[in-house]
Amino acid sequence: MLLRVLFSCVLIILVDLYVYQAFRFGFKPFPDSIQRFVSIAFWSLSILCVAVLLLNVFTDYRDWPKALRVYSTAMVFVLLLSKLFVLIFLLTDDVYRGGRWLFSWIQGFSAGGRSDSLQVRDSVITRSDFLIRTGLVLGSLPFMSLVYGMVKGAYDLRVKTIRLRTPRIPAGFDGFKMIQISDLHVGSFVGTDPVQRAVDRINALNPDIIVFTGDLVNNTSDELIPFQHILKQLKARHGVYSALGNHDYGDYVRWSDETEKSANLNRLISMQREMGWDLLLDEHRRIEQNGEFISLIGVQNYSMHLRFPKYGSLRKATENIRYADFNVLLSHDPSHWRGEVLKDFPHIHLTLSGHTHGFQFGVELPGFKWSPVQYVYREWAGLYTAGHQHLYVNRGLGFLGYPGRVGILPEITLFELERV
Repeated sequence: MLLRVLFSCVLIILVDLYVYQAFRFGFKPFPDSIQRFVSIAFWSLSILCVAVLLLNVFTDYRDWPKALRVYSTAMVFVLLLSKLFVLIFLLTDDVYRGGRWLFSWIQGFSAGGRSDSLQVRDSVITRSDFLIRTGLVLGSLPFMSLVYGMVKGAYDLRVKTIRLRTPRIPAGFDGFKMIQISDLHVGSFVGTDPVQRAVDRINALNPDIIVFTGDLVNNTSDELIPFQHILKQLKARHGVYSALGNHDYGDYVRWSDETEKSANLNRLISMQREMGWDLLLDEHRRIEQNGEFISLIGVQNYSMHLRFPKYGSLRKATENIRYADFNVLLSHDPSHWRGEVLKDFPHIHLTLSGHTHGFQFGVELPGFKWSPVQYVYREWAGLYTAGHQHLYVNRGLGFLGYPGRVGILPEITLFELERV
């Protein structure tokens, strides 16, 4: 472990020495004071990267203050990614110049003279303004956007309204308001204010029902403790219902034994129920209004991807169910919809999922959306329809890993059911 970290530190320093040449060249036209500032800032951030890696070896990462743990790691990632862009253009420039110099030297040597080749060397060795400055500009774009994503994007909460119009909606539920939230990952927040603002925003929408589609925590039930009293404030006429996501099971923690892991999950289940949430563990509920009803089904995490578990059983969840004219499924992983729901459960009309976070990075414009996650998940954000069945993938309310969002913003989804 120590040798790997030391090697990484040496590699970072060598890369920075190389990339620094581009910064020196790019800021050469500026006054000396600006050049000094850039040099100090560059090497200060380089030292930060090395210090974070070394601290991770000589201290217990879990004992770090939460803000330091979340943002120092993120900054290392942002800096390395940004320098990668500069490095690519710098290497391209040096390979090009080296090839030009070698070709000129061979020409001069073949001609039997040395003066021409030396003259060419002096002119060719000068760095290409275009390549270096392009590398600096492109390197600054991910740096600025990812930093902005941490400062602003992670908390730029959006309410997306989906009007679901179908004759399957019972007349008694015409105008029914259902709110979906997902992927809170409360363990990633360094303070409670963002969660409190989200709860206040949800309650202000005056929903008839609230559903949560998994990943309440990152790893352990203890992460929920500072947020439990806030999430308990969620109010809806027909209550709050939830399902489990892959992170809720504690699969990404090294437990001493299975008993400890099981106890952690049981605590999380108990804490949700203490908040007044009705956690559906392969179960269904009947939601009644104006003499009619819809069915709400909740399944434990079930994924068609091998790296994620299949805990849930939709057959168990629908055992002895009396299907309504309109039936809603809470299933964390959207791959479950195409993998099982569409094939074997035609009575499920709306499946609500999360899980993908939209990769927390992408582009969303009217009529167009793109994110790297679409190469892994066919359905990754928004509403999808196959015949009479629908899937909605919520973009998530929190974040995981990178503590920010760029382009794909945190979401509260408001479904307005309309009978036509």
